[in-house]
Amino acid sequence: MIAQLRGTVVEASLDRMVVDVAGVGYEVRTPPSVRARPGEDIAVYTHLVVSDDALTLYGFASVDERDVFLALTGVSRVGPKLALAALGTLGAQRLREAVHGEDVTALTAVPGIGRKGAQRLILELRETLVAAEDDGSPTPSGDGAGGHVHAEVRQALAGLGYAADETQAALAAVPDDDDPEALLRAALQRLGGR
Repeated sequence: MIAQLRGTVVEASLDRMVVDVAGVGYEVRTPPSVRARPGEDIAVYTHLVVSDDALTLYGFASVDERDVFLALTGVSRVGPKLALAALGTLGAQRLREAVHGEDVTALTAVPGIGRKGAQRLILELRETLVAAEDDGSPTPSGDGAGGHVHAEVRQALAGLGYAADETQAALAAVPDDDDPEALLRAALQRLGGR
């Protein structure tokens, strides 16, 4: 597995680039978020897709973008090209918002995704993309450590089998606490009364 490339861009177009790493040129398929000009030094996070007739390297601006790509390719009937088109059209964060908000209209804006495909994406990615969002980074409901505590508690509740909308409602209903254990206890009490 090639997880990251760091080198100099030799060629670049809208959907691909060639990165020279120690004298070897790697062709990398990229979404528009990865912009580079020939001669620039670049680091891209990558995923190697092995098919019957090719080895294709896909590159991303961040680990999060790569994770969203991997989640998309895990959906039935969504291959790497369609996943890349989705990232190129909406971007990682907007894809999360569309899936979580069940925004079929936004998802059908992606070339190759119709109404049924959008519904399948929502069904299969609802938990995955929300869970990927809860990686310990600050959330809109709090900044700094408070956001991290909320993310930690949401992750624990998801591990216990609670749905993302249930955990979000429970956390919104309990007083904020910087202690994750106390916040988890309060959220569980709230969820137990459902």
